[in-house]
Amino acid sequence: MNDNDLFEAETAALNSAYDVISKDDASGDEYRIALDNLAKDFHRLMRETRRLIARSDRKELELNTLNFKLEQLTSELDYKARHDNLTGVLNRGAVFDQAEHYLKSNPLSLIVLDIDFFKRINDEFGHPTGDAVLRELVKKLKSSLNGVGEIGRVGGEEFTVLLPNISLDDAIEIAENVRLAIAAETFTCFPRPHVTASFGISWSDTNCDFENAYGRADAALYKAKHNGRNRVEADISILQLTTLEPQQLANENFSTLG
Repeated sequence: MNDNDLFEAETAALNSAYDVISKDDASGDEYRIALDNLAKDFHRLMRETRRLIARSDRKELELNTLNFKLEQLTSELDYKARHDNLTGVLNRGAVFDQAEHYLKSNPLSLIVLDIDFFKRINDEFGHPTGDAVLRELVKKLKSSLNGVGEIGRVGGEEFTVLLPNISLDDAIEIAENVRLAIAAETFTCFPRPHVTASFGISWSDTNCDFENAYGRADAALYKAKHNGRNRVEADISILQLTTLEPQQLANENFSTLG
């Protein structure tokens, strides 16, 4: 029996009772029979009604549970689509998407950093150790940045920090603080406890192209590597001036690219 047939008998009894009531010459027995049928079917009607309510509540609960699982799955898939599996920071695609979003309405400073001699770590100690170094570096980045900027991994041992509405001078200071913190910290996962990184920085005004910003920061990073590693280099090619003089930057282990 399907749900549409559940109340067929009750409906028939009710219609029969209406027929009896509408008759002017119905006997007392007819009234009693109609009443008995209604009473009998009333109890079944209430029982089936309660069953349907329970079934409805169960279906509603199942539907709510499925919706909740779907929301969780959607959220998890969205997270995994935007984040690096190894380190949990933004992946390359998400970095570019987020940077382009920022640049629609804000200037943006970009820090690109690369672990020095990372290939040696992988070659000498194996990729599991290299992976552990990457994860520990991210922890130290988060601790040093203290909630400022968004960290991303754009490939291998290269990471980015997006700094919307942060001037180049402030970005240089942030990068230098991070550089010092990384060099001073002990990497517990690594037989040689100290790791260093090189940094390149660019600044872009609102509506600038992020590909260009990334290219300039990457060129500054290359210069940092070329000039001895474990240092900060900044591109100032699109700026007319900076508040920090080149000599001051050099004294702080910074330099600029013009």
